[in-house]
Amino acid sequence: MTSDDATQSSGDTLRDHLARALHDVDPTLSERLTHDADAHLELVALARAARSETDVLLAAAVQSARSAGCTWEQVGTVLGMTRQAAQQRYGQPDASATAATTSGGSRERLVLRRLTAFNEMSVLARAGRYGWHSVAYGPLFHIVERDDRQWEHSRTTGSIPSGGGWMPVGSGWAWWTYWARPTDVPALDGDPTVTELVRG
Repeated sequence: MTSDDATQSSGDTLRDHLARALHDVDPTLSERLTHDADAHLELVALARAARSETDVLLAAAVQSARSAGCTWEQVGTVLGMTRQAAQQRYGQPDASATAATTSGGSRERLVLRRLTAFNEMSVLARAGRYGWHSVAYGPLFHIVERDDRQWEHSRTTGSIPSGGGWMPVGSGWAWWTYWARPTDVPALDGDPTVTELVRG
């Protein structure tokens, strides 16, 4: 990277980063916008998809702030709305976790809730010793399935962890990517409750 690149990068706004991300999805789009009316519709669809993703990120950020002890008053102030409006909009339980646990077929599944960036990896490590491994995740939860092996988990900013056998968890969201891999060690005996797995 040249010094000019570094200067430009440090001065980039969030809008610059988002425009670059949209461009990276389809590098041909900006050129086609000059002569193809349908390309503008593609841009609308792409921007709509981006808005959906940022809505997910915002909901996750609100839940993260709440789990860190921030009040609804504080959250509402940042969002430019009343405490009641913020709580009404973002205080509902995540329906996707319930839906995922009921659509998993015959496999045994649990939803580990109230997870944060600070405790989720230790919770997954504890669950992994009993044979539970993450198969999906969202704001403040992981959905886990169980088999007879112990599992390891990792969290990265996109790159695959070192060593072999890692499988990506879910389809990805927010700023981290989660990974799981089985070990050759039999799962521990016992059947801890969700509360025991989360609280230790």
